[in-house]
Amino acid sequence: MLELDLSADIQALRTTYDTISEVVDVETLRAEVARLEEQAADPDLWSDQENAQKVTSALSHRKAAIRKVSGVGQRLDDLEVMVDLANEMEDEDAAAEARAELASLEKDVADLEVQTLLDGEYDERSAVVTIRSGAGGDDATDFAEMLMRMYLRWAERHGYPVKVMDTSYAEGAGIKSATFEVDAPYAYGVLSVEAGTHRLARISPFGSADKRQTSFAAVEVIPLMEEAKEVDIPENDIRVDVFRSSGPGGQSVNTTDSAVRITHLPTGIVISMQNEKSQIQNRAAAMRVLQTRLLLLQKEQEAAKKKELAGTITASWGDQIRSYFLYGQQLVKDLRTGFEMSQPDHVFDGDLDGLINAGIRWRKRSDDE
Repeated sequence: MLELDLSADIQALRTTYDTISEVVDVETLRAEVARLEEQAADPDLWSDQENAQKVTSALSHRKAAIRKVSGVGQRLDDLEVMVDLANEMEDEDAAAEARAELASLEKDVADLEVQTLLDGEYDERSAVVTIRSGAGGDDATDFAEMLMRMYLRWAERHGYPVKVMDTSYAEGAGIKSATFEVDAPYAYGVLSVEAGTHRLARISPFGSADKRQTSFAAVEVIPLMEEAKEVDIPENDIRVDVFRSSGPGGQSVNTTDSAVRITHLPTGIVISMQNEKSQIQNRAAAMRVLQTRLLLLQKEQEAAKKKELAGTITASWGDQIRSYFLYGQQLVKDLRTGFEMSQPDHVFDGDLDGLINAGIRWRKRSDDE
C-alpha cells in the first residue's frame, strides 16, 4: 500500500515561504504595479523616452517578482493535492512526480530566500558587467570569452534580457574585454558576488608542450544608474575619442565613426561604448557608466577612510575569488565560501546559481559579524 508522506517537508517549505512573502511584501508590489500601470497608460508617456523606458522596466520587474512569489505559493498548494491524489489512487508514477516537484520547490524557495538577503543600497538595480583578460596570453583572452559566455548563458537560463555594450577582441583567441548589461530585478545584488579575479588552470590548447597553463581574468560588476546627479564631471576632466565599431579581426560592423571612448583624466577610468547606432547614444551610455563608477569610487574611498580611522583596513573580500580546474580532477571551487562543483562544463554553460547563492549567504554572514 502506497503511503506518501511529505507533510513535514511541505510544512517546512511553507514556513520559509511565509517569511519570504512577508519580506517581499507582495501587496506593496501590487500597489506599485497599479501606480506604474497608470503612468504607462498616459498617452504622453513616450514624449520622454528615457522616463518611459524607466517606467515600463520598473513595471515589468515588479510584475515578474509578483509572478515568482505567487507562483511558488500556488505550487505548494498544488503539491499537497498531488500527494493526496497519489495516496488515494496508490499511483507510484504520481508519487514520483510529487517527489520531483518537492525537490524543484526546495530549490526555488531557497533561491527566493537568498533574494531576501539582498538589501544593499543598489542591490535591486540592473547590473553592468565588465570582463577583462589578465595574465596568461591567449589562454587568458580565451578564458575571458568563456566567462562572458558563462554569464550570458546564466542570464538566458533565467530569461534576463542582456545588452552587450562593448567588446574588444584579442588578436589571437578570445577577447581583451567586454561590457554588457543584465536588465533584471536584483541583477546587481546577485552578480556583485562574482566581482573579483577568476583563475583558470588547464592544459593549454594553444601550446604544443601539453603543460598546465594558469590564466586570469577580472570581473567587475556595477549597478546600472539611470542618473548619478551626485557626481559632477567637468568637461575638461574627460577626453572623448570616436572610432569605428569593429568585430573579430577588425572587420567593420558600422561604416560610421559612432563608437565612443571616454577617458576620465583624474582617475584614468576608460569607458568604451559601440552598441548603439549613433555617436550621441554611445556617448550618453558611456557617461552614465562613468558617473556610476565615479559614484561607487567615491563611496569606496569614504568607506576606506572610515575603516582606517577605526583601525581596520583589512578588506573582507579577497581579490581572487574562484578557481576553475579543467585537468585531472575537474572542479570549480569558490575560495571564499568553499563551495565546489565537480562539472565545470555545466558551470561554463551557465549553471551558476549554487555558486552565486553560496556567495550571497557568505557575504551576508560576513556583513553581520
